[in-house]
Amino acid sequence: MPELPEIETIAAGLRSRAVGLVIDDIALFLPKLLRGGTEADLAAFRGRKITEVGRRGKHLIISCRGSRSLVFHLKMTGQFLWEDSGAARDKHTHLLFRFRNDPRELRFRDVRKFGFLRCLEGDPAVSCPELRRLGPEPLEIGRDAFARRIAARRGRLKSLLLDQSFLAGIGNIYADEILHRARLHPLKRADRLTAAESGKLWSAMRAILSRAVAAGGSSIRDYKDDAGAEGGFQLAHRVYGRAGRPCRRCGAAVVRIVVGGRATFHCPSCQRRTPLRRN
Repeated sequence: MPELPEIETIAAGLRSRAVGLVIDDIALFLPKLLRGGTEADLAAFRGRKITEVGRRGKHLIISCRGSRSLVFHLKMTGQFLWEDSGAARDKHTHLLFRFRNDPRELRFRDVRKFGFLRCLEGDPAVSCPELRRLGPEPLEIGRDAFARRIAARRGRLKSLLLDQSFLAGIGNIYADEILHRARLHPLKRADRLTAAESGKLWSAMRAILSRAVAAGGSSIRDYKDDAGAEGGFQLAHRVYGRAGRPCRRCGAAVVRIVVGGRATFHCPSCQRRTPLRRN
């Protein structure tokens, strides 16, 4: 599933190519893609200029003139791709935008059909139920606010990082990479972090996510940006997907466990559940 770095990359690409374009037509081919609205709500975007493309958590937001917005969640396999008008449409394309005085189409395709779209009026942070439930942005929350927030929770670190109401945008890949960089075991309880460990976790979160955004995200299976390019951060993964292979820090074999139903990768040497005591 695309996470914060991938959605940020897609948003940046769409921002550079779509802002200023006027939507001439929207064609919907999969009615269930539209959540909490009708095709009449979608038709209301015809003739509107795109004014901004942004991100909130794992959601992509296309804002249009007249205080209207389209909020997408790509789920596991959602993709945006630009195509020439009239190019053959594959069976996984479920929505397309045509623009005034522009030969290109923006197409949304989703092999697994889990993605969704909401058509909204007003501030999407208020009018979108999925956005209202989100916690702070990981790259925006300050160190002290993060420390207070995590100290108030008792869950395991891996599960907590995946909780979108705690922080918005971190998924399985980056939770594992963040915990490895911070040298914290995924099963460690949040309320048992020392002040130093909390600070390391905050710093690791910012470092990993910033590097991943700069690399265009991670392409594991299906992810590509709106230009059809793969990300590059998968080449820098230290533990994710590397079970049985050497930890890139210490050389110990990476271990795969399951936490909250999610495959979790960690180094048993770098990320000890109970740190070694110093004499």
